[in-house]
Amino acid sequence: MPETTPDAAVEAVLDAFHAAAAATDEVRYFAALSPNAVFLGTAPGERWAGDDFRSFVHSYFSRGKGWTYISSDRSVEIAADGQTAWFDETVANEFYGQCRGTGVLQLNDGKWRIEQYNLTIPIPDELAADVVTTIGKPC
Repeated sequence: MPETTPDAAVEAVLDAFHAAAAATDEVRYFAALSPNAVFLGTAPGERWAGDDFRSFVHSYFSRGKGWTYISSDRSVEIAADGQTAWFDETVANEFYGQCRGTGVLQLNDGKWRIEQYNLTIPIPDELAADVVTTIGKPC
């Protein structure tokens, strides 16, 4: 049996992460994340980590409410030392439409785990000025 490449192993973790969210499987969802993982959501104040993130996820998954993001156009890069990976992917969601996920994984004890996941909603340049006006300009 051929050995799994680092790229394929990282992709498998990301696929499992998305599948667990859709299936409301907390155990599998958090198995994909490092204990110190940070999830950056689409709203300005959404920086989730540790117990706060676990509570947030549990409040949905315990009611059978997950979220489905279908990944495509994923790019994975592995650092020269083979211990760190970063990625970007297009993820489609029924409510939010086409989003972008980016992040970093670390290899610890032979397992890749997500250290940071950043979910964004790309805004076409021609709509950016209207969006900035709607949400308010930064300070």
